[in-house]
Amino acid sequence: MGKKKNKLSERQKRAADFFIELGNKSQALLKAGYSKNSFSIFENDSVKEYIEERLKLLDEERIASAREVMTYLTAVMRGEEKEQVVVVEGEGDGITSARNVEKSIPAKDRIKAAELLGKRFGIYTDKIKASGNVSIVIKEDINE
Repeated sequence: MGKKKNKLSERQKRAADFFIELGNKSQALLKAGYSKNSFSIFENDSVKEYIEERLKLLDEERIASAREVMTYLTAVMRGEEKEQVVVVEGEGDGITSARNVEKSIPAKDRIKAAELLGKRFGIYTDKIKASGNVSIVIKEDINE
């Protein structure tokens, strides 16, 4: 039978969440309503597992997945992405104003996105990869 998980109390979850947020066990304990010397809470297997799962989830949210990168590169290549640029315009009498303007991604960046996608899918190959078994037969010249 599988190992039964201990259920965390709301206070334990709060302590773990505050620890993730603050990075300080004493402060986390105090904010969760424990005494600052209740460090044994962080030795509880369920609390440790909860913290590990939450940190893993946070990492997954912060770091782009391969699919996300490929989707972004495809959108850039197709010209679907826009960028904000600051445009300074003269208004006369030496007065200028700046404003943000949305413009298409430049062609060189779209080409770079296409190159990166092409490399990923093996479209551009300078070298050919071959694998398999090759039999070599060496014959002696019997006329010697």
